[in-house]
Amino acid sequence: MDVRELAVRDAYEFIPRTFPDHRGVFVAPYQEPAFVKTVGHRLTVAQTNTSTSRRGTVRGVHFKDTPPGQAKYVYCTNGALLDVVVDLRVGSPTFGRWDAVRLDRETFHCVYLAEGLGHAFMALTDDTVMNYLCSTGYEPSAEHGITPLDPELKLPWPSDIEPLLSDKDAEAPTLAEAREAGLLPSYDDCVAHYESLRAAEA
Repeated sequence: MDVRELAVRDAYEFIPRTFPDHRGVFVAPYQEPAFVKTVGHRLTVAQTNTSTSRRGTVRGVHFKDTPPGQAKYVYCTNGALLDVVVDLRVGSPTFGRWDAVRLDRETFHCVYLAEGLGHAFMALTDDTVMNYLCSTGYEPSAEHGITPLDPELKLPWPSDIEPLLSDKDAEAPTLAEAREAGLLPSYDDCVAHYESLRAAEA
């Protein structure tokens, strides 16, 4: 498995090898040895999620109070999507920066984002299926969002696809508003949390 570090610190693209034949294709999207070598600790999976989306659906930008936050390892098993990671950690060297990766059923590329980072995607086809491995479960009081249409973030949504958002995502604050309201995670708190996860592996 190949790994590529994204422009946002503590986010990575994992690129597994696929094995196609006349029956179909086999792939191992998550491989623990490659993950631990890259991140420095195992991925605790507390919950797995699956979403099916019509073309144009945008989900996010979502994040969770950190610590403990919620790390995500995501990949697409049907259709195609544009996956976006946003650095929401106040004090981070890459605060406000984003990076994007195309995920689809042909390549099975995967994206990992550590706790404290924001996550969003747009479905590029109908019946796009996204799978998530999550380090913590759903906690409504700890869940937050940034509008994916924040004009200052300028996320790279395709101009030829009309975004389809939930009311919650459409009404979410901008990055600046969320920072002013004290909703965003602290980079120092996130780094301390990452170090505690690595120390537990020692």
